[in-house]
Amino acid sequence: MPLRPDVTLDYLRNRQKGRLPDLLGIQVVSLGEGTLTGELVIRPELLAPNGFLHAATVVGLADTCCGYACIAHLPDKAQNFTTLELKSNHVSTARDGKIVAKASAVHLGRSTHVWDATVTNGDGKLIAMFRCTQMILY
Repeated sequence: MPLRPDVTLDYLRNRQKGRLPDLLGIQVVSLGEGTLTGELVIRPELLAPNGFLHAATVVGLADTCCGYACIAHLPDKAQNFTTLELKSNHVSTARDGKIVAKASAVHLGRSTHVWDATVTNGDGKLIAMFRCTQMILY
């Protein structure tokens, strides 16, 4: 599916106001054919009680980036999407700085999309690998 011209970075930024991505502090930084990149600055509220980055923060960023990418690549006449399945593998963590998620299309069908995201710290060190399957809603 080609990138929808009506879905811009500003459109996505406005869509998240007052919602979880806004609460987490997610910033969408780039959108292209089959890809979307977002980031967030780590702050104490996003850490687990052990002082390390909470896994839910990482998943929230990755899932948001994949979801926004899905919106930007919806087929003609599709209205929205919902998540069917998601999985993440965490291989590292962080305590400060920022994390970056890059979503990439794996499958862009008329009834489902599959998206992968890699989450890294500000220096590019891998933190997590994420995959989700989205059901396209008409």
